[in-house]
Amino acid sequence: MVRAVRKFVSAVRALPNPRLTGLGSGLFCTLVMVLIACLDRLLFGGSALAYGLLFLPVSALTAVWVRPADLVTAPVAVPIAFAVGMLPISGGADGFVGQVMGLFTALAMHAGWLYGGTLIAGLIASVRKIRLMARKRALRASAGAGAGRGRSPQQRRMPAQHS
Repeated sequence: MVRAVRKFVSAVRALPNPRLTGLGSGLFCTLVMVLIACLDRLLFGGSALAYGLLFLPVSALTAVWVRPADLVTAPVAVPIAFAVGMLPISGGADGFVGQVMGLFTALAMHAGWLYGGTLIAGLIASVRKIRLMARKRALRASAGAGAGRGRSPQQRRMPAQHS
């Protein structure tokens, strides 16, 4: 079990490590989901199961590849990409109203995939943010300890008083 986890972690670390902006992560996720939906319609006749299963790793990659400054955008971009990508496989009737009704029906019927992908993106983004904040706190603590040598913590907080 431990070997499998180590292999998985080393395989993930071997993947490219792009840093997408908030807009870039939204575009990445949307374009990949539209491409998956078109291939799904072509190969499987619009299987929502295949689309949903492929949505989960795309959600994870979106949250992993977004820049630290734009972490909040990953859980927002993922459901939008799911909805846009659902258009080719929603199976609506002819006309605009028929397509919209088909899309709403498909979104309602397959909301579990949508919630699952959003949850994955939210959890990954949250863990990354917590780790980033802990790293910054540790850097500040080590910088503060180095800058105030010879003074107690109480003396470092209080300004020097001149007589």
